[in-house]
Amino acid sequence: MPSATIYFIVTADSSALFPRNFKKSFPIAVRGEGSWIISSDGRKYLDASGQAAVVSIGHGVQSVAAAIAAQASQIAFAHTTQFHSASAEKLATRLLALAPPNFANGRVYFTSGGSEATETALKLARQFHLESGAPRKFRVVSRRQSYHGSTLGAMSVSGNVTRRAPYQPLLPEWGHIAPCFCYHCPFDKTFPDCKVACADDLESFLAANVAASVSAFIFEPVVGATLGAATPPDGYVQRIAEICRDRGILLVADEIMTGMGRTGKPFAVNHWNVEPDLILVGKGIASGYAPLGAVLISSRVAEAFAKGCGAFQHGFTYQAHPVSTAAGNAWPAVGIAGAVRRRNTVRSLISVTWLGCSARRLTQPSSPIGCSVVEGVRSVVRVLTRPGRVVDGERLSPRFVILARGGPDLGIQRSIDAR
Repeated sequence: MPSATIYFIVTADSSALFPRNFKKSFPIAVRGEGSWIISSDGRKYLDASGQAAVVSIGHGVQSVAAAIAAQASQIAFAHTTQFHSASAEKLATRLLALAPPNFANGRVYFTSGGSEATETALKLARQFHLESGAPRKFRVVSRRQSYHGSTLGAMSVSGNVTRRAPYQPLLPEWGHIAPCFCYHCPFDKTFPDCKVACADDLESFLAANVAASVSAFIFEPVVGATLGAATPPDGYVQRIAEICRDRGILLVADEIMTGMGRTGKPFAVNHWNVEPDLILVGKGIASGYAPLGAVLISSRVAEAFAKGCGAFQHGFTYQAHPVSTAAGNAWPAVGIAGAVRRRNTVRSLISVTWLGCSARRLTQPSSPIGCSVVEGVRSVVRVLTRPGRVVDGERLSPRFVILARGGPDLGIQRSIDAR
């Protein structure tokens, strides 16, 4: 019997997979240990960002693997038109317990990832208004420089121009407002004198367009993939929530990247005591051990379906998958969010090497570098250089970055002392 071929590096010519990039070669990952990924040739790669902000508890946690295997050995699949599973019911209950108060007696719709969660939210918002007697409401407004997923519906509400460009003819344009990005304010204002003009841009948009057709507003409380952990100033999220409430628009918090304890609270919206109508989660909900996402549905929205036609005209084959939800349950007290609640403190150890200038200079208000750290379990550092600026006689370039994932968001691995 011929021995199996062992690949160290897969090139575009030798791979059977349709790759992310045909012009790139990929090492073969064979094992994960904590913050490290080991390839087939024995090399160790420091996973400084948990891949795409996914792996929050580290690789190779045996208790999670054992829970997945145990569930698969009992029952791996039961279609949700006929059955519910104990693992999905358990995880839904635990998630709702972590959510804001208006999610008490709410429901959870499990998906296979974040993009599916966004798609589900778009249709939930539409049918909610149908059930509530407002059939004209269908548009979902979002922000420029946002990212909510790669499926067509999710891409329609995303505001990343580059990612949308090839598919523009396929995408409906429901409206995008200004991003909330103080470092490069789209209104050339300064907080707090601006009085969060970027939030009032939603009101301006609604006044200039057919507000009666808007069903929901979707936003990332902390913008991840396209702005690199841009946190909103005080009052922004509250003002957005107020506008949505006054206009009868559902508020959808996309916490696919920021949820599950990444900001030191179960959900980022907890920092501003805001109660969205829907919360989207993914990535860290199962820490990459199984494909899983979810939409947390507030009691008000769930009640409209229960008192209306009773059925949501939507569904996925693998929604609420028993094995995937078992992975979510295997996190101790629902992962890092549980550790935060048990301990009420998170001690973070960050090791960062700045090349070219000191951390002290980076944090000075007059610095040409923008540095934003989200306190808590999630720590993403943005290093932005304004072209042509000089510090201490040295021209700055985008090269003093830290060992981190490439792209606009630079993730720094953190460790937690939750004894």
